[in-house]
Amino acid sequence: MSAPFRILVAEDDPNDVMLLKRAFFKAGVDAVMDYVRDGQEVIDYLEGNPPFDAPEEAPLPNLLLLDLKMPRVDGLEVLRWLQRQPFLHRLPVVVFSSSNRPEDLQEAYSLGAASYVVKPHDAQEFMEVVAALKRYWVQINVPPPDFAPS
Repeated sequence: MSAPFRILVAEDDPNDVMLLKRAFFKAGVDAVMDYVRDGQEVIDYLEGNPPFDAPEEAPLPNLLLLDLKMPRVDGLEVLRWLQRQPFLHRLPVVVFSSSNRPEDLQEAYSLGAASYVVKPHDAQEFMEVVAALKRYWVQINVPPPDFAPS
């Protein structure tokens, strides 16, 4: 039996988290969703640091949905950190940000983001974005092979 598709969502805005949860549910995304509130929690989760040190409860995700503007460590710094982690080089990252600044988009792609999505402004647009994420990342892309440290 294969492990379920798992998405790690890094989002500090509780309203966006609620909209995402609702949109993922309504879109029928068949994935386990884990939520963290800032970039430091992303790093702690991916490194298996407390409180994410139980691998059965916090296994490595198949996809990271990453906000850019977060407290403590922002999304661009998370992308920089990911570049230095050989065991995570295959983790696809979709930046999900309110920023539509060309500089942010270019920097995110130069740091290895697989995709960049500007956050929608209403619930219907959230649904459309999540449906597109589902079609491409969850249904079309085969989860990468186990990329745990060797």
